[in-house]
Amino acid sequence: MGDERAEAVRLLWGPHPKPARGPRPTLDLDRIARAGIEIADSEGLADVSMQRVAAQLGVTKMALYRYVPGKAELVALMVDAAIGPYPQVRAGHSGWREQLEEWARELMHVFRQHPWALDATVGPRIMGPAELSWLERAVSALDGTGLSGAERMDAAVLLVGHVRGITQQARATGPAGNPEAQLGAILGDLMQAHGERFPALTAALTSAAQSHGQDQAWEFGLQRILDGLAVLIGERAR
Repeated sequence: MGDERAEAVRLLWGPHPKPARGPRPTLDLDRIARAGIEIADSEGLADVSMQRVAAQLGVTKMALYRYVPGKAELVALMVDAAIGPYPQVRAGHSGWREQLEEWARELMHVFRQHPWALDATVGPRIMGPAELSWLERAVSALDGTGLSGAERMDAAVLLVGHVRGITQQARATGPAGNPEAQLGAILGDLMQAHGERFPALTAALTSAAQSHGQDQAWEFGLQRILDGLAVLIGERAR
């Protein structure tokens, strides 16, 4: 494990020994992460820097380095704090489908609150305990379904991909945008001029304009993923 990853593991998972020497600590990792989140929420991840976070906290950059060695580790802390542990499961038993549907909606809510987290959670990286609690919840929802461990992991990854894709589209259209409506309008203009070359697409767009709401693609994709899992689970039960 590289030095950077090892340091991220230490910061995310502990232990966090108190400095034996030097001034009495005036910061903690949670305060530092929250300061970074505040900047990222309002201005974007690119504007987060050790200098900006230090200024937000009213300390020098060198003082901040006593707690966090660099931006990569800072972002790792921010991600875990922003995503937070999976919300406590409500009382009462529900089936795997209802549990995963609720899980996907909760994750969508997190990404909408902190859209910069989409950029910060790409590729292999060290995840913290809060973020891993989400994966734990999704995989455990499929316990007893007959799916293998690999299949349960794949199902969770597939749901994450759907949530990320829809959230990224919404982010690209702005806070008040409707990505489906905007795409439909663009394609509609093209079909007016060239619709004779694409009759199936023209017919589909006409139908979509009459029936699609803002979250139709999100809901359609979510339910089809869950339908596919239901078929697979049914096959395992035979």
